[in-house]
Amino acid sequence: MDIIPLGKGFGAELRGVTLADVAANDAAYKGVRAAFEEHSVLLFRDQDVTDETQLAYSRRFGSLEITKVGSEGTGTNLVILKTLDDHGNVVPEDHRLALRNKANQLWHADSTFKSVPALASVLSARIIPAQGGETEYVSTRRAFDRLDDAMQKRVASLFAWHDYAHSRAKIAPDIVAASERAALPPQCWRMVWTNPANGRSALYIASHAYAVEGMEQSAAVKLIAELAEAATAPGLSFTHIWRQGDVLMWDNRATLHRGRPWPPNEPRLIVRTTISATDADGLQSVSPPARRAAE
Repeated sequence: MDIIPLGKGFGAELRGVTLADVAANDAAYKGVRAAFEEHSVLLFRDQDVTDETQLAYSRRFGSLEITKVGSEGTGTNLVILKTLDDHGNVVPEDHRLALRNKANQLWHADSTFKSVPALASVLSARIIPAQGGETEYVSTRRAFDRLDDAMQKRVASLFAWHDYAHSRAKIAPDIVAASERAALPPQCWRMVWTNPANGRSALYIASHAYAVEGMEQSAAVKLIAELAEAATAPGLSFTHIWRQGDVLMWDNRATLHRGRPWPPNEPRLIVRTTISATDADGLQSVSPPARRAAE
């Protein structure tokens, strides 16, 4: 297996290995897992991707999330992100599917709003627009490293609240149904996640973050915005331009990502699997003291 850096100090393309190899072979899995811990974003080119292949690969890394109510793929281990209706037609810009895709153009980490957050996401592009629709990444590990010592200590002592409805309201006030709100109450996580595999710490923030425990609201909003802006400042990201057969995997503990716009009349369909974090992945390091005591 060859590891080719993608630039910006994180991310790598893996050559000489397939999703099927990782699903079937322990040595291949261990090599890819080590690359994942080190590089945070992994790119596989020219993959023969099916739902079954993606699921088998993803399960090597842990238990998979069940897709939440209100999303395409509800009740399965697949999240279907598309702008197509049931007849294969591109939906209008104000359609719920289009608005949800627009919400994914906010900088975020997946599942920070869930009671069990995500370790990693695996994304395969099945229908790609002729232009646009890229996926952009920044490293929150490198963002944490850029903070001075005092700010690192301060942020590591703080806990942020995350809410799915908060981020979606930035796009449209009624995009989240009552059933989704009931199923996804706000969650509180430490603002720094330390990876036990290498001891590296990363900012743990997202577009879903709306408050900081014990902090006045305006100050909390300001702090979250300042950290996010510093992490996503121009020149710090790399943008993946999709090709047929591409698969991307990223570490939600150590990156933020966002989709990029594409012409609204062009179809786009991508499929995501999401791997839940465990204590072995450092989950205890971000859990608030009250939750740890309850467990």
